[in-house]
Amino acid sequence: MFKYVIFDMDGVIFDSERLYIDCNKEIAPKYGCNDMEKIEAICHKCIGVTMEQTLVIIRENLGEDFPLDEFWAETSGLFKEKTMGGNIPVKIGVRELLDYLKDSGIKTAIASSTKTDTVKRELSEAGLLSYFDEVVGGDMIEHSKPAPDSFLKAMEVLGSSPDECCIIEDSFNGIRAAKAAGGFSIMVPDILQPDEEIRGLAGKVLPSLLDVMEYFKTL
Repeated sequence: MFKYVIFDMDGVIFDSERLYIDCNKEIAPKYGCNDMEKIEAICHKCIGVTMEQTLVIIRENLGEDFPLDEFWAETSGLFKEKTMGGNIPVKIGVRELLDYLKDSGIKTAIASSTKTDTVKRELSEAGLLSYFDEVVGGDMIEHSKPAPDSFLKAMEVLGSSPDECCIIEDSFNGIRAAKAAGGFSIMVPDILQPDEEIRGLAGKVLPSLLDVMEYFKTL
């Protein structure tokens, strides 16, 4: 059994990525973009990256003349409005898995591209913050995923080595980062299903966190 488990947050703990896409689709027509397939494709490119990288991706795909600042402010505001007060949907199996790990004496951490204060606020509002021994946000590291920085930082603050850790991710960049960090990774796909590359990098691909818990019980 692993001594430590490191979780990504968005798409693993929270079902937030679908909500983020819906917010983009709701706001985009106000700024002259009515191609919902294009908006969804752009959002898919943003999964597992930082806010700064997200802005670059949107700019590259919608052009220099697109009112990015206004669009981002309104989309972010709508997302915040929909999620404040613990309203972010929690993924199936989160509480069961976290209870199992806590009862088993296994330490846990979050390693997210989201800013640390936002991570802690969202986890706290969902009643989940107390489950995690450490929280590493995107503002605590120099390079975001697929670089291994966030997972290496989580290992450092947990006091663990890579071979003691299991990393749970949903994004391609997250699995690439986990591999680079030297940890055993489990991909629990959210929006993006693993391709041949990602299946080769992940230690396991499992359909849900409940399946992750059952897998841990076999170790």
